[in-house]
Amino acid sequence: MKKSLKNHLDQLLDWIFHFVSYAIVLIFVATFFDSFQIDDTHLYTYGILATLIIFLLNKTVKPLLFRLTLPLTGLTLGLFYPFINVVILKLTEWILGSHFEIQGIWTVFFIAILISIMNIVIENIIITPIMRRIKKNG
Repeated sequence: MKKSLKNHLDQLLDWIFHFVSYAIVLIFVATFFDSFQIDDTHLYTYGILATLIIFLLNKTVKPLLFRLTLPLTGLTLGLFYPFINVVILKLTEWILGSHFEIQGIWTVFFIAILISIMNIVIENIIITPIMRRIKKNG
């Protein structure tokens, strides 16, 4: 029972760290790109909602898309992988409609690459060491 509770707490902390990191990435991207807009009237509501949708799509749809496009990703030596993030961003845009807009395919592609890079950095510098330390001390 105690081990099960610890596993649930580890999963909750992992989820919180990932959710916060996606929020940081979205805030960073929205700050520096005019062609990326979140509804200004309810910025925090739609920002959090967009973060939640991207997080859920990354945990559910992205692994499926990755498996389906693995041959293409392998043939392009990994260069196709950012297109999976483009699909995730476009799905988020479709779900939220006019409250979350990214104009131009090149902007979406560039933002997807930036999100990939920032996620790797956040994962390797922040999330993994913290989770490793929690598991070691727990």
